[in-house]
Amino acid sequence: MYKCLALCCCVLLHVYNAGAQSSNATVKGTVQDEAGKPVSGAIVQLKQIKKQTQTSNDGSFALNAPAGKYTLSVESMNAEAQEMSVEMHNGETVELPVLHTTAKYKELEPTVCTGQFEPQSLRRSVYNVRVISSQRIKAQASNDLTGILNKELGFRFTYDGATGTSDVVLMGLSGRTVKILLDGAPMTDRGDTRESLNQIDVNTIERIEIVEGPMSVSYGSDALAGVVNIITKKTTSHRWDVNAKVQEETVGKEYDPFTGKGAHFQNVGAAWQYKGWGISGGITHNDNGGWQGTDTGRVKQWKPKEQLLGNIKLGYANDHFNIWYRLNTLNETILSEGRNNAGKAQDQKYITDRYMHQVQTEWRATDKLTVNGILSYTDYQRRTQTTDVDLATGYRTLSIDGEGLQDVAKFNTLVVKPVAQYKFNDIVSLQAGLDLTMDNASGQRIKGSPSINDYAFFASSEVKLFEKLYVRPGVRLIKNSVYDAPPIIPSLNVKWNLSKNVDVRVAYANGFRSPALRELYFNFIDANHAIIGNPNLKAETSNSFDASVNWQPVTKGEFKIRTGIRGYYNNFNNLINYGIDPSNTTVTTLINVDKNKTVGILQENSISWKKLSGSVGIGYLGSYNQIYSDSAGKANSLPEFMWTPEVNANLLYSFSKIKMTVGVFYKFTGKRNVYTSTQDGVVLGTTSPYHLLDVTLTKTVGKYISLNGGVKNVANVTDVQNTIATASAGAPHATSGPVQLGCGRSYFLGVGFQMFRN
Repeated sequence: MYKCLALCCCVLLHVYNAGAQSSNATVKGTVQDEAGKPVSGAIVQLKQIKKQTQTSNDGSFALNAPAGKYTLSVESMNAEAQEMSVEMHNGETVELPVLHTTAKYKELEPTVCTGQFEPQSLRRSVYNVRVISSQRIKAQASNDLTGILNKELGFRFTYDGATGTSDVVLMGLSGRTVKILLDGAPMTDRGDTRESLNQIDVNTIERIEIVEGPMSVSYGSDALAGVVNIITKKTTSHRWDVNAKVQEETVGKEYDPFTGKGAHFQNVGAAWQYKGWGISGGITHNDNGGWQGTDTGRVKQWKPKEQLLGNIKLGYANDHFNIWYRLNTLNETILSEGRNNAGKAQDQKYITDRYMHQVQTEWRATDKLTVNGILSYTDYQRRTQTTDVDLATGYRTLSIDGEGLQDVAKFNTLVVKPVAQYKFNDIVSLQAGLDLTMDNASGQRIKGSPSINDYAFFASSEVKLFEKLYVRPGVRLIKNSVYDAPPIIPSLNVKWNLSKNVDVRVAYANGFRSPALRELYFNFIDANHAIIGNPNLKAETSNSFDASVNWQPVTKGEFKIRTGIRGYYNNFNNLINYGIDPSNTTVTTLINVDKNKTVGILQENSISWKKLSGSVGIGYLGSYNQIYSDSAGKANSLPEFMWTPEVNANLLYSFSKIKMTVGVFYKFTGKRNVYTSTQDGVVLGTTSPYHLLDVTLTKTVGKYISLNGGVKNVANVTDVQNTIATASAGAPHATSGPVQLGCGRSYFLGVGFQMFRN
């Protein structure tokens, strides 16, 4: 890894020397809305040469170009195009006055990059991509991704009260089938749960892009249910930028100022750039004191968790080339305190350390050829530390009697992904690349020191037919060091623009997921778990179909409406899930389920009118009944699918005169039914419906200060009734009691500071 970093430094110095000799000029500026707030993600373009960039989180931009006269245009999801003339001279920097946008929207779609040949507007993409903007992330005031994604259709989160961790469920599929990316690079997790979703610094996020359905051609294994790509903020184009934030929250009714009970968050960051060079960094401290809930004494229903997250980014960019290196670090401690037993107790700490190195580069060799690459290395370590404490004296000793009380598990992942895009003409474009992933693991509860290497070549082409029809076939060839992978993984996406305001998308994708090291060799045994890895697991495969229609019935003036309907069907073979070990019924292991299916229909609407923007969605999601085949053809046969309704709504309204924004975020999840086979016959279990609602206020004070406050979980949801017999289904916890969802109604107040100079 050190050799790679040294090589990157040499490349940076070489590029700097070449860039120093350039005679290009620079134009810089800032884009703000009518309320004076920065507009991030806006596309700024010099029209004559089609050179473009996007504004940073603070609304700033910088473009390098040969000397000359240009028309500069600004487009964003919140504003109609603005144009102005600029004249640039060799070696000079043109500082533009602040560009103010109006409330006349040109299009609702932001720019997306997940699965694309190059960044482009959402409507032009052949994929169905959901985007959560920086404006909404800021308005929701959440300090983890769970608080943002749990208001999205198709997303559910499960909480493990024993370990204090949570996992995501997307369209009925568990987190192990969801690919989590940080700027396109995969995140590493210890277990089959996607703990990494809550181990990302929200303060660094520019937007979140979600693609549902298999993305195995572009992103390989683990992308069966879909991809969640976290796009981080760009380095500011100002000379320097300093920001800080403090936020205090109650946890239910529990709160102590700045430490102890409640939730306490602090962040500080800074950025600097000069002549194409840029450096930025930040530190975030998240301290959640846990929640007592229905437990008593020392035991808490929600475990206390403390995180220290850091990041530093160094990069260089010129007209045709950019390269950057970033280090993301995490130190997390989850505390599980034991009950008082005759003046003594046994406590456990789950300590996670993650160091994720990334080098990414893009080279525009010609107007037709672009080459980019990702080099990522993750060093992940999870420790379990168990101590016996004398409650009278506070004296602690390490616990030694019991399996797994003291443990260290290490996982390392190396990803190398070079990709090239070539545009033959306005009709045909081609993308091809390699995707090399090397995983290895070690630890007391891991059998040996196993490793899995995955080597893949992928290619896709986007063809424009008859002006309105876009076809994108794709293929991935895989060689896995452990399994015989399918020889070819195909996909096909078609987009048809029926009219100026109506477009149709149809897609087919074949998916493949090889069992991960943790599923094959990791054993997790403690007082609450008995999970054994299974080295005989087979690879998962899937066939998925997706179709959607999007319509913009109103597209002029200040009033915009967009509506769409989408349906999907996924058929999985050998899907990996939990099951009972037949040789020991007290132990849970991982098995290949013969088959699984998911099906659903979603109808989503968005509206913008002057200072108001909002969306409403309805979903009806079906999960396969695993014992359906046993009853098929019988008089009282069971349904093939069990259906769950969902409704969500998001609303933002800005008061320009007082520089304040009100946000309302709502999600309803309907009753979930599951049939389970028990010794007494087939039993129908249910999870009760529930509502989630947050109301927030954000206000700008002066030039540098912002305030936010509000109420989260207005409906005061803590848990819901559950009669699903999960033990019989082989889940790792033998429970059919209440499902934990939250800590009740909470209140928050925060203050932010940002100052920048050109």
